[in-house]
Order: sequence, then structure tokens, then C-alpha cells
Amino acid sequence: MLAGWRVRQVQRILQAGGVIAYPTEAVWGLGCNPWKPEAVERLLLLKQRPVEKGLILVAGSMDQFEFLLWDLPHSQLAKLQLSWPGPNTWLAPHQGRLPPWITGDHATVALRVSDHPQIRQMCAITGPLVSTSCNPAGRPPARSRLRVEQYFHGYLDDIVPGVLGQQRNPSIIRDLQTDTVIRPA
Repeated sequence: MLAGWRVRQVQRILQAGGVIAYPTEAVWGLGCNPWKPEAVERLLLLKQRPVEKGLILVAGSMDQFEFLLWDLPHSQLAKLQLSWPGPNTWLAPHQGRLPPWITGDHATVALRVSDHPQIRQMCAITGPLVSTSCNPAGRPPARSRLRVEQYFHGYLDDIVPGVLGQQRNPSIIRDLQTDTVIRPA
């Protein structure tokens, strides 16, 4: 867990539009405030990722996604409740409730409620974050702080200390409406 002063420092960086790296369940992630278009643009430039592909939002609790989930059918809410917190990312309809720099060209948005204690701690203070693997497009995701620094030395506003969770692979991604697996675990 992060010390209180460290969490507040991360919060200030994110509120100012910064981009951070942090440990997740399986790999290091890049994150920023999803409501700051300049931060998302910078993250996408670092990743060399087109905005049209969309991004994942990670939260510390399902309540943080209530504004997106309140009108889902009970059966879909039950799927989310059974799989969260954990390494499960779901493509859920966003109903135009999110900006296009998050959703890309999609009618759905990728959502995950993490069980990583530091992500939960950060999101409790900041709200949901953009979460994408910490690597330039086409390169393997960073599995160590050293690799994060090799990829992005001098271009990040913070590297949050911590350790990876116990997952071997990034989260599975499934479509909430069809159960289709988009990315296996």
C-alpha cells in the first residue's frame, strides 16, 4: 500500500494532467485522468496508439462506474458483480456518457474493477483512471520498473512504486452483451 502522502501526490499529478506508470495485476500500466483530454492525448502519443482504438478505464469499486451501469439489464450487472474485483475487463455500452478520446470509434467502453490493492487505493482518491499496458505499440508490456524506465525514461510524470499482482497475463476482455472473448487471459 502507498503512504497517504504518496497517494495525494499521485492525485495532484493526475489532476494536473500528468501521465503515470503503476503496477497492475500482471503488467505495468500507463494511466491518466480520463477527463483531461490533453493527458489522454499525451498517453496515446507515448504508446503510439491511435485514439480510434479506445482505452480501458479501471476503477477501485463498481460504484465508480455507476454512471455507466445504472441502466444495464440485471443479467449484465450480475456478470459484472460476479467477476469484479479481478482481472476481468468488460466491453459495456457507454450510451454517449464518455468522451470520444476514451471510447474511440466504439459504442462500448472497456471497464475493469481491479483487485490490485494500490490501484484500488489510488482510484478511491482519484476516481476511475485510464489504464493501458505500459509499452510502446508493438513492444511487450513492461513487467518491471526497469523496463518502464527503458521505454519511457523522462517522459512520465511519476512511476508509482509497487509490485505486480499474481496474474501471468493481462486481463481477459469480453463483450458484456454477447460474452464473446476479445482478448483471452
